[in-house]
Amino acid sequence: MAVWPEARRMSGCELLAAAARCLAEPDPAAKVRLTQETTARIRAGELRRDLRRDLRAAHTPQAAPGRPQRPVLVSPRDLPRRGLDQPEGRAALVHAVAHIELNAINLAWDAVQRFPAMPAAFALDWARVADDEARHFAMLQARLQALGYEYGDFPAHDGLWQMAEATAHDVLARMALVPRVLEARGLDVTPGMIERLQRAGDTATAERLEVILREEVAHVAIGSHWLRWLCEQRGLAPRETYFRLLAKHMQGRIRCPLNRQARLAAGFDEAELAQLEALCR
Repeated sequence: MAVWPEARRMSGCELLAAAARCLAEPDPAAKVRLTQETTARIRAGELRRDLRRDLRAAHTPQAAPGRPQRPVLVSPRDLPRRGLDQPEGRAALVHAVAHIELNAINLAWDAVQRFPAMPAAFALDWARVADDEARHFAMLQARLQALGYEYGDFPAHDGLWQMAEATAHDVLARMALVPRVLEARGLDVTPGMIERLQRAGDTATAERLEVILREEVAHVAIGSHWLRWLCEQRGLAPRETYFRLLAKHMQGRIRCPLNRQARLAAGFDEAELAQLEALCR
């Protein structure tokens, strides 16, 4: 893993502007390149904190991500179901995961640029996540091309960014519901996808998902860390706050089974998992 500079050396305003540029870029390939260039600058210590400026006054958040013309966005219930016994079905699965990873780049940069009052270490964490997600998207796009397709060739849904909009007002809600609900769901379902791909003989795709699964544990753990940090700052009980936000935004509905091992590694505790399993539908 590359060595990153200490958080205190990062420039608030420059970093916020760079994150907003990454978020606003509509072309997926350009977004990956811009993300990699930005995180390389962070690693090199080129973005330094300007203590003379009020970050909140100096920066207006980018409201929405730049979007490519394709894929067509539809309701999740309108996405066709395809088996993995045919190449098209496997390509559709790769495309679905690539779409999630592209949205995850946007979500990470949005966290950096939308919440400038958070410590610089928060921005550093989510910049790291954006860098990982960009690499994941590039891996999956290359796999799609090997299967004879491109990103945009299948329809997709917009559920991830809809949750970003619903939590734009409060970083605590964002940490509870994006990494610890939507991204944590990926920890639950990815092992089953890997197994199905292996049965179908597609070890190349399965190997890519194994890499993504390992690294997504750390991303969810970042959400767990900042949820607890924010609760401590606000004098709130983390578990009660998390489930209150689940009830408000998710109507208390959780899908099971849970990947208990991965979720424990990602900062959930046994009491949370037991309460989540009690909510399963």
